[in-house]
Amino acid sequence: MQRTDRLIGQLAETYGDAECALHHESAFQLLAATILSAQCTDERVNMVTPELFRRWPDAFALAEASQEDVEEVVQSTGFFRAKATNLRGMAAMLVEQHNGELPRTLEELVALPGVGRKTANVVLGTAFGIPSGVVVDTHVKRITRLLGLTASTTPEKIEQDLMALLPETEWINFSHRLIHHGRKICIARRPKCLDCPLLKDCRRVGLPPLADAEDC
Repeated sequence: MQRTDRLIGQLAETYGDAECALHHESAFQLLAATILSAQCTDERVNMVTPELFRRWPDAFALAEASQEDVEEVVQSTGFFRAKATNLRGMAAMLVEQHNGELPRTLEELVALPGVGRKTANVVLGTAFGIPSGVVVDTHVKRITRLLGLTASTTPEKIEQDLMALLPETEWINFSHRLIHHGRKICIARRPKCLDCPLLKDCRRVGLPPLADAEDC
């Protein structure tokens, strides 16, 4: 646990109160933005959501939107037909079953169209401060394996490993900070290893020695 504590402390010192990069003004908007972020960058989602939320700012409005109109707005995020269907279905279910409000349990959130564990964890942790689990995106998956924190390959197993390793009080912030680290330092194709605050504890699993790494 001493090594894990060092990693937690170093990430906190480096990234402080790292926040979700998706722009939103409500829990509903965060949920919609997170659904759109599947197989899409946060930057692209943030370019799309201002128009989406201007036209349909809440579940009641989005539930009444046409499929064609929503598809047109979210088209640039990829898989736009499925995402538009999920957004409208999610909004309709919120209106029908939750009076337009987001439920605050993992079980109820994952019952909504387009919502899996990662999306539910993002919303519960960011919007409500509820540590329902550890968000495992591509950055967290890659870096935790590099650090030797998990040998698992699926997001579900990696999340289980991290939940067992980390104190519950760190489940939300640890993933936020690691995502920022993956965007700024531990970049997939060209990691800035010599600038990395975690280098002392990084096992560089699957990477060449530092002396042989062209990008370090």
